[in-house]
Amino acid sequence: MIRSIPRPVVRANQAFIFSMSVLTIITGQAWILVLPLVANLLGLIGFNPVMRIAAMCLRKPKSSYIPEDVEQQRFNSYIAIACLTLSFIGFLAGWAVMGYSFAAMVAIASGIALCGFCIGCFLHFQLKMWQHRRATAK
Repeated sequence: MIRSIPRPVVRANQAFIFSMSVLTIITGQAWILVLPLVANLLGLIGFNPVMRIAAMCLRKPKSSYIPEDVEQQRFNSYIAIACLTLSFIGFLAGWAVMGYSFAAMVAIASGIALCGFCIGCFLHFQLKMWQHRRATAK
């Protein structure tokens, strides 16, 4: 059985990442990136506080929502963690272009995901297809 996460829980996390990234871009305050970064790092060990709070706010049974694959969400989380970390490092090192660029990448990706197209999911699918083609070519 494929493990899944209800879509509203995933969307809450995407909205949190989006809002914190945009807030960082607007204010130039790099510490704001620590919030989604820590939340997603904790998610790797099974406790993303944003997703936990969102799950507690669900009104219907979890099974009644559109499911999102846990493996894909973990992949997306790795991408978000990498970009948030690089953005934070850029700001701390005084490399504003790097800081703003990676914060913008995260904001754009999470904003597009909120609109319905997940760039991370597309990349995950392409990676799986490449792995499959490579395995069957042997």
